[in-house]
Order: sequence, then C-alpha cells, then structure tokens
Amino acid sequence: MARLLHLDRAIVPRAKIVNYLLSDRHSGGRSKAQFLAHFGFRAQDWHILRDALITHATANDITASYHTPFGTKHEIDGPLPTPDGRAPIVRVIWFVQSQETVPRLVTLVPRRTIAP
Repeated sequence: MARLLHLDRAIVPRAKIVNYLLSDRHSGGRSKAQFLAHFGFRAQDWHILRDALITHATANDITASYHTPFGTKHEIDGPLPTPDGRAPIVRVIWFVQSQETVPRLVTLVPRRTIAP
C-alpha cells in the first residue's frame, strides 16, 4: 500500500486532541483518553500526541481507503510512539476532502496493546 501524503500540512486541531482524544469528559472520547493516558499522553502536552499521530502516519502504510462523494477516508494501522516508550497498535483515521490534498485527523482507535 501507499503512504499518506502531505503530512507536513496535516490538520490536527488542538481541540480535537484536547476536547476529544484526551478528554475524560467526552462521551465518545473517554475510553480513548484513558487508553492514551495509560501510555503517558496528557492534555496539557497535547502537541506530543499531535506529533506522534503524524509520525505514525509517516511510518506506516495506508491499510484501507474508502472513497465518498465528499472525499477519501484513509485508515492507518501500526505502532504509535508514546511518552513512556511503549508502542500500542492503533488505527488512525484521516480524511482528505474532494479536490484537496491535505489530510485531516478524524480519530484514533486502539487495536492491540503493544507492538510485537
């Protein structure tokens, strides 16, 4: 498979990380926040997760792509670099709108705890 392009311009909003992925108050993100906290990610250092997500996309191939009238959703599975040095396997989903080239973070889904 291919790698996700234009990651130097990837859109990873602070609010998506702080208010969703690392928020224990968000009903849809709470379990993800607990998972990520287990590996040392913290909301006050949100940029560390942002950088790890971009590194994850840089280091791993796209495992699936789905085309819609609005754009293309890309799934990338692989180890996520973490503050505590472990590497949980996660799926990170990115979206590229039609007629654009810049990937936008959608979400992260835990797959396995530690890379083999």
